[in-house]
Amino acid sequence: MPLFERISFVEFKWTYEEQTSSIVRTFLKRQGISKKLLAKIKFQGGKIFVNETEQNVLFSLKTHDIVTVVIPDEEPHETLLADEVPIEIVFEDEHVLVVNKPAGIASIPAQYHPRGTMANRVKAYYVKQNYANQVVHVVTRLDRDTSGLMLFAKHGFAHAKLDQGLQKKQFVKKYQALVSGEVDSLQNHGNISMPIGRDLSSLLKRQVIETGQKAETEYWLKKRNQTCALVDIQLHTGRTHQIRVHFSAIGCPLLGDELYDGSLDLGIERQALHCYSLTFPHPFNNEPLYFQLPLAEDMATIAATI
Repeated sequence: MPLFERISFVEFKWTYEEQTSSIVRTFLKRQGISKKLLAKIKFQGGKIFVNETEQNVLFSLKTHDIVTVVIPDEEPHETLLADEVPIEIVFEDEHVLVVNKPAGIASIPAQYHPRGTMANRVKAYYVKQNYANQVVHVVTRLDRDTSGLMLFAKHGFAHAKLDQGLQKKQFVKKYQALVSGEVDSLQNHGNISMPIGRDLSSLLKRQVIETGQKAETEYWLKKRNQTCALVDIQLHTGRTHQIRVHFSAIGCPLLGDELYDGSLDLGIERQALHCYSLTFPHPFNNEPLYFQLPLAEDMATIAATI
């Protein structure tokens, strides 16, 4: 793996360590720089240097050459409005931002709802910090009523590298949920493997259906009483509403999940689902990053009674 050093917010440097030659374009592709990003470097003011001399993508590299890429600042999305609402930052460096999303807040704007989302709040934070790159890159999303860890990339190159990690299944995202119903049927450790597809009776709802897409959910029972249970959950596929659909299908819908027949009697006013753990390799130094949150207050209050 080539040695890598971050020089500034828009400048990256690698040492070419291969014994055989390669052109710059091929080398940069292996570092995660896409054709689109290369075009941006070429036509929007970026530069490529080899041993401090400007070169093009066809230059042939030899062992120990120093490759430096200067990526131009990103133009902000004019359509993304800034909401000056404080965000709870779990972790931040020059490449990534991890926040704690409260329940009741969408991850990204919709056509007729251009503000009031985490993306709008992060935009306002970037503006306040006067960052050179103020484009908001959402890497992992959560449903509006799901609380917990949410990941943003702070520039386009980091976003591309993190997306590669997602595609390679290098991310581990774990949830905790409060479920009710047939909780005595829950195993200490179980797997739910049922295909999920659209419920044609609803614009939003999904259902377990033979013609649906493969869906796999793994869970661990943490504790239970006669009324409800706390479970840890890891998804092995990413279907819409997967956790909610699967637990409803086995007779244990999430508390507060009215759409999937969850109990509304215990004082929680949203589906009781919280993303409490997120693990992934850092996009540039490959160091493992691990973040964990306690349960959101509304869920913690109920969990304490189990």
